[in-house]
Amino acid sequence: MELFLDPTDGRPRSVQIYEQLRNAIVEGRLTARDRLAPTRTVAAELAVSRSTVTEAYGRLSAEGYIEGRAGGGSVVGPVPLTPTSPRQTAEALTPTPRAAGVRPYNPRPEIHATFDLRPGSVDPSLFPVAAWRRGILRALDEAPGPYGDPAGTPELRAALATWVTRSRGVTATADEVVVTAGAGHAIDLVARVLLNPGEVVAVEEPGYPPVVELLRVQGLRVVGVPVDNEGIIVDAIPSQAGLVYVTPSHQYPLGVVMSRRRRLELLDWASRAGAGIVEDDYDGEFRHTARPLEPLQRLDRDGRVIYVGTFSKTLSPALRIGFLVAPRNLILPICAIRQVIDWCPPSATQVALAALILDGHLDRQLRRSRAVYRERHRLMWNALGQLLPAGYQLLPAQAGLHIAIVRPELPADRYVWSVLESRDFLIGSLRRTYHFNDPSPGFLVGFGALPTTSVFAACRAFAEGLGQIEHS
Repeated sequence: MELFLDPTDGRPRSVQIYEQLRNAIVEGRLTARDRLAPTRTVAAELAVSRSTVTEAYGRLSAEGYIEGRAGGGSVVGPVPLTPTSPRQTAEALTPTPRAAGVRPYNPRPEIHATFDLRPGSVDPSLFPVAAWRRGILRALDEAPGPYGDPAGTPELRAALATWVTRSRGVTATADEVVVTAGAGHAIDLVARVLLNPGEVVAVEEPGYPPVVELLRVQGLRVVGVPVDNEGIIVDAIPSQAGLVYVTPSHQYPLGVVMSRRRRLELLDWASRAGAGIVEDDYDGEFRHTARPLEPLQRLDRDGRVIYVGTFSKTLSPALRIGFLVAPRNLILPICAIRQVIDWCPPSATQVALAALILDGHLDRQLRRSRAVYRERHRLMWNALGQLLPAGYQLLPAQAGLHIAIVRPELPADRYVWSVLESRDFLIGSLRRTYHFNDPSPGFLVGFGALPTTSVFAACRAFAEGLGQIEHS
């Protein structure tokens, strides 16, 4: 750790060194078996005599804070003999009301349970570890270079353009693709480029909470637009909206697939209003029944649609990699904004993903994942239909990795979650996806992270927990 000397402090310099190290130990910043820098090194860095540092180390050793190791220098001892209270951190600064009002969507991402039914969770066992390792090793054959292109490497952009055209029906060329750190990052960049603080952006209601919070943090006026069984209700979009965010492939959270008629209505509205559309292809990779519909981006004739995709579900959310496809005139300002935020995507990840696409591993991964998730969806739909108590309604789910359940007059989430968590459950709340209107009580039951063999047992335990809630 870094040590500092205060020239205005009248105490001996050995005392200053001793106190800084002792405080670091008792406050937990240095822990048992952490190695201290050699006395010769510390003396050189602080421009003091070695005996000054040796005196401080000797006092720490005599009081049991550190131990000397033959040939191994000094290390922190197991327990300080005279622990003191941790130093209180000053808190003069406070967040703005806008920042303080942001609710974390998943405040405990690392928590585990016997049955993880959270929406959006995926099965890590499906990740192509061997292929990914080869891609990363390929990237490490050369030392990392300088800062890269904020849009991404030419190889990955070209691979993504070909892949998204072939697999999603999107019309794209490499120079229309920007590699991002997931879908949220892409939406953030687009909103920064197209809207000024105070302007109106329309979102689906109910909708994906992190996107709503993201747009609010930018100082935008976020307006919720209701969704019916064909998707967002175009006639309800405010005329002053400069941007509309939609999830047409699998509306989050209700699971509705936007009809072709509604897609054309939305494009016509955007043309008349002079607005843009962010098409988030949420869970578009995993369809269980109906044939896919043409993306909004493919139907767009005016260059108003920005298509957003991510590999959080197809590969892993831990990779933090996604992309956007935008009209060419927006690419330069998007890249300029990207550069001032975090400059460029990680090079090794880009090399590995490009190899995964070009070698065909991503297509094979998708075929395998689709088969697994389609079976889990079938099993969960049938089990919930059989086991749920009266009054609970399953909403049709033609795509995605979760099923929405509604139940009028469900008790408050805090009580419901206390019951389910006591039964070792993690599950999603439908209430939390409403931001502008009275929420519909219910659940978002994910099956992505649930082993196929555990689906029925999880549904039965969930139904039993609901029975407890109903009779409480």
